[in-house]
Amino acid sequence: MSQQENAPTILVLAGKRDGRLDPLAEKAGVSHKCRVPIQGKPLLVWVLEAVREAWTDNQILISIHDAEVISDLPIVQELIAAGRLKICQARSGIVESLEEAIRQADKAYPLLITTGDNVIITPEALRAVHQTAQEKNAEAIFGIAKREDILAAHPRAQTRFYEFSDIAIANCNSYWLGSEKALQAAEAFRGGGQFIKTKGAIAKAFGLINLIRFRLKWWNFDQMLDALSRRFGVKISAHIFDEGAYAVDVDNQLTYDISEILLKERKL
Repeated sequence: MSQQENAPTILVLAGKRDGRLDPLAEKAGVSHKCRVPIQGKPLLVWVLEAVREAWTDNQILISIHDAEVISDLPIVQELIAAGRLKICQARSGIVESLEEAIRQADKAYPLLITTGDNVIITPEALRAVHQTAQEKNAEAIFGIAKREDILAAHPRAQTRFYEFSDIAIANCNSYWLGSEKALQAAEAFRGGGQFIKTKGAIAKAFGLINLIRFRLKWWNFDQMLDALSRRFGVKISAHIFDEGAYAVDVDNQLTYDISEILLKERKL
């Protein structure tokens, strides 16, 4: 089966976090962060341009609280007219929004997920995550980059990393689910909007012993993946990007400024 024949459905999460107005959106005078302009285009347009080119005819879903916010964007109109794009109603949390989008998808799996502020993402990066899932026969994949590669992209690109005995990493807002079973594993992260927020929620999701092992850096990265796979009953793996810039998304003014620099460099 070719890459195109097995192309994933792509979901772009573009809703408001906890339903609140984002500070960057407020500063830009827009209702949703995905409409904040950067380098002449809304954040979401940068993402959709990458998503559109990753495969030629797979379905694209956008999860957002108000479809009218993006209905005037030419790329949205183009993809809807081509029969590739469906806009889905965002719900109260990420897992709930995932479930709603999956209900509306023509083909739910495999599902490749990114966010409406992930402006550095490229078609090549999206294809690489999908290819890794095929090669590793995984049921769930997340995209990451190593600390040294991230800081090489920009010295302030990230300030917090997940540290293991062998490497330190940050996520790249690229996630792949292969089945309903993998989605059920994500249910462990339900608990107030953004997956996991508190130490109690983390302990509940990963197990107290696993959490202790992580905190004390007893694991190397592969041991952590094996432990999570056993915990959730699905094979979880990772795609490690060589390009550290993929770990930068537009979360605040600092990462907005860094993203603008990185986008300018890409044009050179």
